Amino acid sequence: MREGSLVTAAADEDLAAGFDATIAAGDRIEPRDWMPEGYRKTLVRQIAQHAHSEIIGMQPEGNWITRAPSLRRKAILLAKVQDEAGHGLYLYSACETLGVSRRDLMEQLISGAQKYSSIFNYPTLSYADVGTIGWLVDGAAICNQVPLCRTSYGPYGRAMIRICKEESFHQRQGYELLATMMRGTDEQRAMVQESVDRFWKPALMMFGPPDADSPNTQQSMDWGIKRHTNDELRARFIEMSAPQAAALGVTLPGNDLDWDEFWRIVKGGGPCNAQRIAHRKKAHDDGAWVREAATAYARSPR
Repeated sequence: MREGSLVTAAADEDLAAGFDATIAAGDRIEPRDWMPEGYRKTLVRQIAQHAHSEIIGMQPEGNWITRAPSLRRKAILLAKVQDEAGHGLYLYSACETLGVSRRDLMEQLISGAQKYSSIFNYPTLSYADVGTIGWLVDGAAICNQVPLCRTSYGPYGRAMIRICKEESFHQRQGYELLATMMRGTDEQRAMVQESVDRFWKPALMMFGPPDADSPNTQQSMDWGIKRHTNDELRARFIEMSAPQAAALGVTLPGNDLDWDEFWRIVKGGGPCNAQRIAHRKKAHDDGAWVREAATAYARSPR
């Protein structure tokens, strides 16, 4: 081996040792720090999936903005959907610090090369779904995301602090809406129970496949990207939700999950997969003139 190669190999070993020491100490990796390529790719995959989920997740509830039963409920829903857009932007920005462009991320989402949470491929069939998504879907998101505030990658962890604060508010809003409906008519109570019946198991699948079928979990935990396994987080969410359901007066379905359904949706075969991506593509295409105008303005002499 040539002398230059030996020097390079020794330098790489030193950088890797420094990275390992930072992770072992529970400290943060920052964008300019050296990191293994596998660590970077894992972060891009996870943060991009998270960002895509926030953006696609605007659609199911946005479907009810024009049909909200009161001005107050409309304002609440508008604010929440706006928050989700902001969450996506925070996360895309965090992902860009890893050397990928937002344009590439959007192209990979539209092409199907990158995924988003399976939960957003289910339709919202009644107004009660707005409350159920707030209570269960945002509740599951909080359970999964609060540990990410301590993730080993600095920009991701800092973005999660604000996101989790807002998601906690969304969860309380959803619970309040369901509690209001449960104090209403028999028809409203039945609507809430039917909504919970449809969303409970998909919410449990939000945490990802069982640990035995999740090949990336252990490495992500070794790198400090994740703090808990999928099954640990799922069990925690079930434990949190049971007393809340009792207080609401709704019955939670069983916890036996159809993982064939999960994988079918992840691979694009869910009830709303095509609709969600088509809507996202149309919005992206319709907004091209805004991006072009902003780019031209930024380049113009002033």
